[in-house]
Amino acid sequence: MRKIIGLITGFVVLLGGAVAYVVSARHGGAAVNAVPVSTGQTLALDSSTLFFSNLADGPDRGKLAAVPATDPGTARRVGDLSCDRFAAARGTAICLRLKPGSLPPLTDMLVLDANLKEVHRETLPGTPSRARVSPNGRIVNWTLFVTGDSYAATGFSTRTGFYNLDKQRLIKSVETLPILIDDKRYFASDVNFWGITFAADGNRFYLTMGSKGKTYLIEADFAKYHGHAIARNVECPSLSPDGRRIAYKQKVATGKWRLAVMDLATRKITNPPDDRLLDDQPVWRDNNTLLYPLRAADGTTDIWSVGLTKPPTLLIRHATSPSLGAKG
Repeated sequence: MRKIIGLITGFVVLLGGAVAYVVSARHGGAAVNAVPVSTGQTLALDSSTLFFSNLADGPDRGKLAAVPATDPGTARRVGDLSCDRFAAARGTAICLRLKPGSLPPLTDMLVLDANLKEVHRETLPGTPSRARVSPNGRIVNWTLFVTGDSYAATGFSTRTGFYNLDKQRLIKSVETLPILIDDKRYFASDVNFWGITFAADGNRFYLTMGSKGKTYLIEADFAKYHGHAIARNVECPSLSPDGRRIAYKQKVATGKWRLAVMDLATRKITNPPDDRLLDDQPVWRDNNTLLYPLRAADGTTDIWSVGLTKPPTLLIRHATSPSLGAKG
């Protein structure tokens, strides 16, 4: 009985840490210099707009915000929608937000149209971690922490799922996705999946599989619903718009990663000129430029941009979860 009570207590502590992590990102952090904002704005998907979750201190912290993609230094427009994670493509968007007061934690997954109006909602167990929309705008996917509060946590567990808009089909978890490693079906009790990215056809996709202390890049077929490992030490993959490269987190030490890019044809790996530690899924701005949030030593988070060969630049202060608002 004592063992059971201890396990339950530990589970509650891990869940509490996950909730604290998201709530801190949304509401916490030290006071910072004021960031110009224009509140109460009506936002809509637009190919010339860069969206993100606003982390500037104030009542609009945690709300969806936008700036012109070509002039991100202008005052951000902040709408009424709160999102811990956001992504968009071809007239569809996904918004993940932690459900206040839920224990165990729950996340509302909202599917939005081009005017950011809700068209579907699911409430799922866990805290927001990753969100993406397939390039054709027909499939939204997400990753939630169900234990632990980061990928550096010991014993963390994730749950990754899809929603198909055309078929109105919900797959709450891809845990049953059959995987081949070295042409053999892989079975293990500790398998975790996270960080999905789709190809332009809306069928081929890539994701991370973790098991027995190793991580694998999985290439999968959505229609046939199976996948196989094509590389190791790859986490949170992001496929370039032309489908030629995968940007990802490359593990350099326990709980530490840096940005890397793999050429899918040659499997050659290069590192963009930013060796700072990254713990997020990068976003391609175009075929040669990446966007990603980085947490500073003072606890604040900013969005940065880096070219494959050009040095990084600060793009948006006090922001996270960048996404280009492709209208489609």
